[in-house]
Parts: sequence; C-alpha cells; structure tokens
Amino acid sequence: MTEGRPDEIRSEGAAQTRGAITDYSANSRSELAPSREDDGYYYGEPFAETDFDLRDSLRVLLKHRWLIGAVTAAFWTLGLLQVLTAKKFYTATLRLQIDRDATKIVESGNVMPLEGVFDIEFYQTQYQLLQSRSLAERVATLSHYSPDLEPSASNADRSSGRVKREQAERLSAAVGAILAGRTVKPVTGSRLVDVSFSDTDPERAQRVANAFGEAFVAANLEKRFQANAYAKSFLEDQLQHLKLRLEEAEKAQLAFAEKEQIVATTDKTSIAESNLAAANAALGGIVAERIKAEQLWRQAQNASGIDLPQILSNRGIEDLRGRRNELATAYQEKAETFGPDYPDMVILKNKIKELDRQLGVEIKTIKNSLKSAFEASLNQENEMKQRVENLRQETLDLQKRSIQYNLLKREVDTTRTLYENLLQRYKEVDVAGGVGANNVFVVDAAERPGAPSAPNLSRTLLLAFALGLAFGLGGAFALEYFDDRIYSPSDAERATGLPLLGVVPLIKNPDELAAQMADQRSSISEAYRSACTSLQFSTAAGLPKSLLITSAGPSEGKSSTAFAVARQFAAIGLKVLLIDADLRRPSLHKQFGLDNGKGLSNFLTRNCEMRDAIRRQDGVNDRIYVLTAGPIPPNPVELLNGSRFASLLTVGGEAFDLVVIDGPPVGAMADALVLANTANAALFVIAGGEGSKSGVRNALKRLAQARARPVGLVLSKFDARKASYGYGYERVYDYEYHLENKRHPDKERGKAALKKLNDDAAVG
Repeated sequence: MTEGRPDEIRSEGAAQTRGAITDYSANSRSELAPSREDDGYYYGEPFAETDFDLRDSLRVLLKHRWLIGAVTAAFWTLGLLQVLTAKKFYTATLRLQIDRDATKIVESGNVMPLEGVFDIEFYQTQYQLLQSRSLAERVATLSHYSPDLEPSASNADRSSGRVKREQAERLSAAVGAILAGRTVKPVTGSRLVDVSFSDTDPERAQRVANAFGEAFVAANLEKRFQANAYAKSFLEDQLQHLKLRLEEAEKAQLAFAEKEQIVATTDKTSIAESNLAAANAALGGIVAERIKAEQLWRQAQNASGIDLPQILSNRGIEDLRGRRNELATAYQEKAETFGPDYPDMVILKNKIKELDRQLGVEIKTIKNSLKSAFEASLNQENEMKQRVENLRQETLDLQKRSIQYNLLKREVDTTRTLYENLLQRYKEVDVAGGVGANNVFVVDAAERPGAPSAPNLSRTLLLAFALGLAFGLGGAFALEYFDDRIYSPSDAERATGLPLLGVVPLIKNPDELAAQMADQRSSISEAYRSACTSLQFSTAAGLPKSLLITSAGPSEGKSSTAFAVARQFAAIGLKVLLIDADLRRPSLHKQFGLDNGKGLSNFLTRNCEMRDAIRRQDGVNDRIYVLTAGPIPPNPVELLNGSRFASLLTVGGEAFDLVVIDGPPVGAMADALVLANTANAALFVIAGGEGSKSGVRNALKRLAQARARPVGLVLSKFDARKASYGYGYERVYDYEYHLENKRHPDKERGKAALKKLNDDAAVG
C-alpha cells in the first residue's frame, strides 16, 4: 500500500475539488439525492409469509429431523414399555336381544315410564340401565365376584355393625371393578346388544358376563310386576298431598292480592322498563364517544411533534408550515453566501422563530380542544350512568309486587294441573291390571376366553408412534415459528422484498477470510463475483456511481463485502474509491494494513484535503484507492451530513468509476441514514443465522424514511446445513473450477485458462 499521494489525484484533485464545492454551493442538496419516482431503482416490500409453501415445510422437517425422530422414538419406547409391563386381560362377551314393550289392553294405563316415540330413545335407556350401578351390584352377588362377599361367620357376627360395614366395603370394591371392566356395545341396525367384561382371570370374566344377562332379565321382570302396586299406592299418597297443597296455594294467592291490592297484571312492558332500555342504549353510544375522545386525547398528549392527523389536517398549521419551509429554504440558500450575523439572515431567523412560536400555540390549542372534548364526554357518561341506575331502581320497585303475585299464581296453576293429571293417572292404573311378557332374551351366553384381549401390541405401538410424530412435528414447527432469524436466501427475500444479488458461504475460521478472498478460485470470491455481476444490472443506468454497503446490525459482514466489491470491480479494470464511513467503529484500515491517523474525519473537519487523505494500493489491486475513517470524531452525524461529504462523492464520481462506501449499521444511529440519502444506491447485507427478520424490517423502514435507494441484498455467512438446503451454494461455486480442471489436466494451463474465463465473465 502506498502512503503517498497518487499522481492522478495530485494532478486533478485540486481543480475537481474546487469545481465540486462551487457546484454544491450553487445547487441545493436535494439535487444530489434524486427522487424515488422513476429513478430506475427497485423498492421492495416484504412478501406475505402466510402462504403455504410445501418446500418450506420440507425444509423445516429436514432442519429439525433429529428432534422429530427423538420425540417419536421416545413415545414409541414408552408405548412398548407400557405393553410389556401391563397386565393381561381376558374378555368374555354375552349377546342380548331387547324388544319393545308388549301391547297393553289399556295403553295409557302402562305404569312404565314412556320411552319416547322413536325406538332410539327406548334402546338408549336400556343401554344406560345395563351400565347402571344397581345392576352391577346384582351382578357382583350373582357371579360370586369375590369370596369375601359371603364371609363364613356366625349369625351373631353377621348382624353386627362391623361385619355389615365390611360387607358394604367389599361390595363397593367389587361393583367398582365390574363397572370398570364391563363394556356395552349395541349391534348396529338390530335389537341386539353385546355385553363384554374384561378381567385378569378368564373364568371370572365368563361368570360376570353371564351374570349380566341373568341380572338384567330378573331386574326387568321385577320392575314390571312391582310397577302397578307401587304406582297405585304412590298415586294415592300424592293425590292427598297435592289436594292440601292446592288449597293452601289458593288461599295464599288470595291473601296476597287483597294485601297488595292487585286486581290483575299485564304482560306489556311498563314505561319505566321502556325508559331503562332507552337509557341503556344511549349509554352505549355515549361510552363509545367517550372512548374515541379519550383515545384522541391520549394520542395528542403522548405526541411530541406535529405528527397527529388532527394537527396535520389543520389548514392554519399547514399554512404556517408552508411559510416556515419557504423561510427555511431562503435561509439555507443565503447561508451559502452570507454569515449568520448578516442582517437579512437575522431577519429570516427571527421570522422562523416567530412561525415556530405560532405553530406551538396552534398545536397547544388543538390538544386543549381534544382534552375538553374528552372531559365533556366523560361527564356525560357519568350522568347517564346515574340516570340508568335511578331508572333501574324504579323498575325493580315497580316489579316487586307483580313478581310475587305471579309466583303465587303459577304455584296455584301448577298444583292444580298436577292434581288433575295424577287423578286421571290413578283411574287408568286401576283399570289396567295386566303386565306384558318379558322383552329381554339371552341370545348367546358368554364363553371362556382362550387368549388375552389386552394389551394390544400393534395398536398401542401405532398410537404411540402417531402421538410421538404429532408432538415432534408440533415442536419442530413451534421452534421454527418463534425463530425470527434469517437463515436462507428465501427467508431474506421474503423478509425484505429486495432482490438477492449474492449468497456468501460461511467461513468457520475468520482468520481464513482474507486468504479466501484473495484466492480467485475460492467459493467466497465466486460468491462476491456473482454479486458484483448482478450489481451491474441492478439499475436501469447500470452500475451506480456511489454504492453504500450497510446492514441492520454490527458484525454482519458489511466491511468484508465492501472490501470484496471493491476488489472485484478493480479486477475488471474499474477505478474504485473505497471509503470507510463508519466513524464509530472503523475497520477497513485493518484489512489494508494502513495507518488510520489521517482519513475521512480529517477531510470532513477541513484538516486536510481529499488528495492528502486518499491512498492507493499497489500490486494486483492498484486500481483501488482507499480513504480510511481517520481518528474517531465526537460528532459523526454532523460531519457526514455536511457539505464536505457530498462534495467528496461528487468529486469521487468524476475521478473514479465507482465509489464504495463502507457505512455503519443502521441500528439506532443516524449515520447510515445520512449516507444512504447521499449515495446513489445502497446494498444491504444480512448475516445468515444472525440477522433477525424484525431487525431487518425496522432497518429497511428507517432507510425508506431517509429516501434510500436499496438495489438489493447480499446474504453473508450462509450455512447451507443450518438452513437445511439439500444443494449447498458452495458446491455450486466449486462446480466451474472442478469442470475446468478436468478440461485442463496440466495445472498451470488450467489456472491460466480459468483466470481468463473469470476475467471474461466479470467484464461481461
């Protein structure tokens, strides 16, 4: 690297610098930053990520295949252990036939509960009876489920309370086991039903299943024989009781009506109820208006500038802002010629201050009006709430007596109706004396099972595999959903909406980066060569004159990208100026091995001229001119936003074919925004596996606010394995060299031919 002044810069730099400064003084700064309309650049918007893409799903599965496999294997192993350690159960099955009730002579005299019009209701009732606890108690006794249910004790011991309690506990345990092991399964499309029982003892399973048939048939017969006698006695008692209740209810209704002087009631809505409903409806509208006014006031209260819609749409503020902009423009134009103490400049400054004061008064007036509207809405809401409460109390007081009277009246009507129905039922039961034949039959008795029915090995393992696969897939997609980082080129394009110009593979050892970039056959060099080729077609005018390299955060490879871009374009014969504009954390001087004692900060602070700060690299890259950052200044934004940096780009655009600016990350600083607004184009760098989608989008949003012109993006530190790409980019870049070496067995001839192909491709 040559520390002296290049001859090209020494001979032409002074004249060009003076001309550029004169042109900059004569033209406004906006002329150096073309507008966004019809400028030939691409402005992307982030793509929607809600569309389903099968390839993305396959990528997620490949990326988390070990997690999915581990979870599935764990569930499958647990299922296998459960099968191997579970007890073996044997199942015996009994088949019953259940018919509808036999026809009665007096059908309405049937004391059995009505099952409904359709057969489905009747059979559902029978199925529930088969699963009842009372039937299970009968089965436990008939099947001798446990020898402990009939202990060999004396009559005296059996009558004691202790023995009865033990019997009740044993019976309860046996009933619980029977209810847990029995299964009732109707045969579809028939009147048949299968009753199954599972137990660890096959003989006991057979006994319990057959006992279900015996107990159900016996219970059905007992219920039919006892129904008429019980119903007649029950109806007599109920009729006497209802008669007394009816008399007492009628007396209570009459006494209450006389006391409260209630002659008749009406079902129509009262005036108080109508007023209450109207007040409630009005309260809803008032609350909505209050919420709207409160939101407007909170928004205005929290706002620090004039970015409120109410302020921006105000005609008076719009006029004041227009006048202020005119005065500010005039002030800036005269500032190029006159000093701040010049009388005209002082007058313009005082006018601008007065307009600022008027703007502040107008903004304060609008905010006060919003606050007053909110307070008025709040007071109106409180008053309406109080009115609703008063109307509610009036309505409740009005309805108390009529509610009590209606309760008494309904009691009388209900009791009278029930008494009349029971009296009619009693007469019908007295006439109907016969009971129909039994309607339950045992079709097939249960047989002793010969093989266990549970556990089912294949079903359990299949279920465990399905659950494990479901949880594994759910975990994989959950991890992918909450992972906000950018791994692949498709992630970068979807997150930014910008075209992808190049993908730079990851170098595991950072110390090898310089050697990889110096080697024209490496995948790193080929990646940057491809990016530079795409950069030549990124705009309608071809390669931009000045290019800013920036990123969302630090350490994403922007400095390496700026260095590589400069090398690639210098290799094809372009004269390149490389500027380290990161005045907070400069790094280019380290890559070139230069002293950072004099550089961009010295030029911007007028401590040296441009030709004194620019240095030239000798050797292969003698077309690269480097302007290091120089000493770190305390005010980088003010320096970059001054006229000196704009004149530097103007002179650089005339003296060099390309100006590459290594800028700082966007982050929370304004340095990158100033540089992006000044440069002709910006190249955005994203580190694969490090940059987040939200951070990149926020950075691009800030660049858009600065009217930046991003032409595309470069994905650096790309790890094909981490992104789950089956065909890595490194293999793509190595393909050309592998093919070339095959064509040229002689190593030296192969290198020469390969260099010629690379140079021709770069020029093309």
